[in-house]
Formats: sequence, structure tokens, C-alpha cells
Amino acid sequence: MQSNTLYEDYKKTVKEYMPAQKVLSGIADFFYIFSDITRIKMIIALAVGEMCVNELVDSLDLNQSTISHQLKLLRDANIVSYKRCGKQLYYYISNRHVEDVMLSGTKSLE
Repeated sequence: MQSNTLYEDYKKTVKEYMPAQKVLSGIADFFYIFSDITRIKMIIALAVGEMCVNELVDSLDLNQSTISHQLKLLRDANIVSYKRCGKQLYYYISNRHVEDVMLSGTKSLE
């Protein structure tokens, strides 16, 4: 009987700590960003410093349409933002938690 009570306590605790469905969905969306090597490369490059599309193209040896498409996904996920300097847009990481996730991922694989 005591083991059943212990299980019920665990069950109650799990329910108390479980985030709302909207938060769970947001977590899944956040980690989806890290499921693509191109996006990971772009995040690493932007962690070094802000860059325009042409600089990302040159640095990562990717085509402009790929960079632009991935930047849109990163912007939509609130991972990167940009600032305008004349006609040029310079992208930078706007969510600093991303760098922590990247470092944690790298350390866990070393």
C-alpha cells in the first residue's frame, strides 16, 4: 500500500512541475532550431559577431538563398535580430540563451 502512495506522490509532483502545453510547444519549437547543421553554423558565426548576408555567405560557403531562408527561420524563432546600416542589414544573436545551449551541447559531446 505504501508503494501506491509513493507512486501517487510522484504522479502529483510530475503534474505540478509539468509546464503548460503552450510552454511545451515553445520548448519543442526552440530546440527544433538546433536540428539543422546550417542553422547551427549560422548561430556559431553570429556568436562571434554580427554579420550581413554576404559575410555569412562568404564565411560559411553557402549560397545566398540558403542563408536568407535560414535567417528567416532564426528571426521567426526570435533567435536573431538585425539592425540596418545604410542599405545593409546586420544580423546578430538576440537571444543569449542560445549561446548557453550551444555550449552545453558541445560540452556534452566532448
